[in-house]
Amino acid sequence: MRGWWERHRATVLIGAGTLAALLVAVLLGTGNRTSASHDPDNPGGTGAQAVARVLADQGVDVEVARSAAELEDADVGAGTTVLVTSPDNLGRSTARRLLAHAGASTVVVAGPGPGAVAALGVELDGATSVPDSPRSAGCTEGGLEVLSGLAVDVDLATAWPTTAGCFGGPDGWWLASADDGLLLLGAPGILENDQVLRADNATAALRLLGREDRLVWYVPDLADLSGDDGVSLRSLVPPWLLPAVWLCGLTVVAVAWWRGRRLGRLATEPLPVTVRALETTHARGRLYRDAADRAHAVHALRQHTRTTAAVHLQLPPQDTDALVRHVAHAVGRPTHEVAALLDDTAPPPGSDDELIHLATALAELDREVRAT
Repeated sequence: MRGWWERHRATVLIGAGTLAALLVAVLLGTGNRTSASHDPDNPGGTGAQAVARVLADQGVDVEVARSAAELEDADVGAGTTVLVTSPDNLGRSTARRLLAHAGASTVVVAGPGPGAVAALGVELDGATSVPDSPRSAGCTEGGLEVLSGLAVDVDLATAWPTTAGCFGGPDGWWLASADDGLLLLGAPGILENDQVLRADNATAALRLLGREDRLVWYVPDLADLSGDDGVSLRSLVPPWLLPAVWLCGLTVVAVAWWRGRRLGRLATEPLPVTVRALETTHARGRLYRDAADRAHAVHALRQHTRTTAAVHLQLPPQDTDALVRHVAHAVGRPTHEVAALLDDTAPPPGSDDELIHLATALAELDREVRAT
């Protein structure tokens, strides 16, 4: 046995180390991890796992609710703060359930879009921008004195034009008091792992969410939406887009009407050059020859011969039968011979030689008619 161990000791140690590494990877991979932004279980750059763990270490009772049912089962009272992340998953029905269950507690909604704000029953239009410098608190909301003296710095922020809030500027508040107990956090970057160490972001996040002894972290689930929570395209676009489209359309119509009146009606003018009839005849002949369209060429020759004969004999050119009879009588030829030359129902020539022969016969017939 000792000899076997000496011979296979390295193999056994490598296998045991590999097995231990696999067990650790499996244990770490089976935890509650997600890639959703501002999620307490997301260790990535946009996650909020660092803030959630620090709050728990500071004695705050952090409870995560990932559905409307779990939120309603959570103990929410006057000493509780409710943080809502992934607010785009909120619908009208889940927003009503959230506000009804929150009661007297403070509800903080992180990074709400226009659809989430409308679902919460708030009529506000936020202005999103890329800040170029930190913004100090300057709070006017009575319950947010803990944020006084702090400054936050984020990559992207939405300002809300309310009468009270924190981190204000000319475009509105990054933390806006939208209603009694309802706060809109337009700078959710203070919760993100990648931005939490900027300026006073960490302190602001901890003071905002750790004011009470209990924090319910609500992550809405799309499965909780009901049938009347449908989102229309109009609710996803800014309110100024539809009037802008109408204005652009009216502008295009006005410009078209103005340009039309300025240019006036179309005017016909003679061509700057004169094309001789002989050149036109030669050009058409070359086109007929290139296309091998003998039937079209024969029709043009017969039409010309009928027209000149009808003019000379003072007959209507449309009545081919009458024209054939009068031409045959005038030139002293049989009627069937003249009909084979002038009538379009006669078979077209099958070769260029036959076409030349027919054209010669038509020219001879035209000379005979003119001689009468």
